[in-house]
Amino acid sequence: MTLAALQSAKVRQRIDAALRDGLVSHWPFPEDAGKRLVIEAGGVGSWTISSKASRVVAEPGPTRRPDATVHADALTLAELLEGEHSGVDLWLKGFLRVRGSIALALKLEVLLKGPRKSTYSRPRRVTAGGIDTFLLEAGESSDRLPAILLHGLSATGASMLPTLPPLAKHRRVIVPDLPGFGESGKPLIDYHAEFFAKWVIQLMDSLGIERAHLIGNSMGGRISIEVGLRYPERVGKLVLYCPAVAFRKLRQLVPLVKVIRPELGALPIKVPRSVVMGVMQQIFSKPDRVPAPWFDAAADEFFRVFSTRRGRIALFSAARQIYLDNPWGDRGFWERLKQLGPSALFVWGDRDVLVPSGFSKHVEEALPEARSVVLQDCGHVPQFELPDVLHPLVTDFLGTD
Repeated sequence: MTLAALQSAKVRQRIDAALRDGLVSHWPFPEDAGKRLVIEAGGVGSWTISSKASRVVAEPGPTRRPDATVHADALTLAELLEGEHSGVDLWLKGFLRVRGSIALALKLEVLLKGPRKSTYSRPRRVTAGGIDTFLLEAGESSDRLPAILLHGLSATGASMLPTLPPLAKHRRVIVPDLPGFGESGKPLIDYHAEFFAKWVIQLMDSLGIERAHLIGNSMGGRISIEVGLRYPERVGKLVLYCPAVAFRKLRQLVPLVKVIRPELGALPIKVPRSVVMGVMQQIFSKPDRVPAPWFDAAADEFFRVFSTRRGRIALFSAARQIYLDNPWGDRGFWERLKQLGPSALFVWGDRDVLVPSGFSKHVEEALPEARSVVLQDCGHVPQFELPDVLHPLVTDFLGTD
C-alpha cells in the first residue's frame, strides 16, 4: 500500500469512527423526517446521513437525489465531524461546499455529540407570532446585548453568516430565516415592513430577549429600521447593510403594482438557472471575490423555496411591498425616518445596482447624527464582498454595548 493510500485509509477510519460514535441517537428535527444528507470526502468515500424511525443513521455510500450534499477534502471532513472546526467557518473560507438545502447542511453540527465551541452555529426551531421559525444561534449570553441578523429579499439567514463569527466571540447572535423565506413558515399574508417589525419583537419574546442590536441587509435593513421606529425601547443599535429604503423616483408603476396581487405566485413559474445566477452576480462589484460554489449553493436554495407555491407568493408579496413603500407625506418613509431613535450605522456600496449609494445623502439629511459609510468598489452584499472592511466597522460601532 502506498503512503498516500495508507493516509487515506487512516482518514477514512477517522470519519467512520466519528460517524459511528459521534452522532446523536435521535433526529432532532421532526420536519426533516425522510431527508437525506450526503457527505463527500474527496477521493476517500461518501456517506449518507438520514433519519429512520426518528433515529440518526449513517450509511456508507451516496444516495440518489439527496436533499443536501456537503463536499470537503477527507481531512477537513474528519476534523469537522470531530468538532475541531465550525462548518460555517469552513464554508465561508471555501474549504467546504454545499449543494441542495443549505439549511439541512447547517444541521450537520447539531447531529454530532460532544462539546462544541459556543461560537459554532446551533440550529433551532421556535414559534414566533404563531409562525414556525428556523434560526441559527451562536455565542453565549453576556453583559453585551444580543445581535439579531436579518437577511434580504429572496435570501435566507445563510446570507448573513459572514457576520456571525466576528460577533459570536463576545455576544449571543441570532440568525433567523424570515417568515416566508427559507425553512420558516410561509403564511398567506401581506409581507410588509409593519408585519415583519412586529414579528421581530415576537421572536425576541420567544427567545427571552428584552433588547437587541439589529443588523439587516437590504430588506432586512428596512425591517430593522421599522423595528427601531415602532419599538425603540427594544432596540440597542442598528447596523444597516444597503437597506431597502423607499424609492423617491421610478414610481411610475405604483398604480399597476397596486392591482397586481402576489397570489399570482400560486401559478407555476419557470425561471432559468442562468438568469438567477446572472442576477446574483450583478449584485457584486466583483463576483470573483467569492468562491464560485457559493453562487451554486445560493441558487440551489433559491430554487428550493421558489419551487413551492407559498414560497413564490411570499416572495412576490414582499417585493411588492418594498416597491409600494410610500416615500412621501407625514406617514411616508423619509419623514418617519427623522424620528428614528436608536443609533444607526448605514453602510452602502458605491457600485450597488439595487440600492444606489446616492441614498446616503438623503439619510444624512434625515438623520444627521447617524453614521453613514460608503464602501468603495462594493456591491449590495458587503458582508460577502468586503468582510474584512465591513466587520471591523460593525464591531467598533457596537462596542461593548
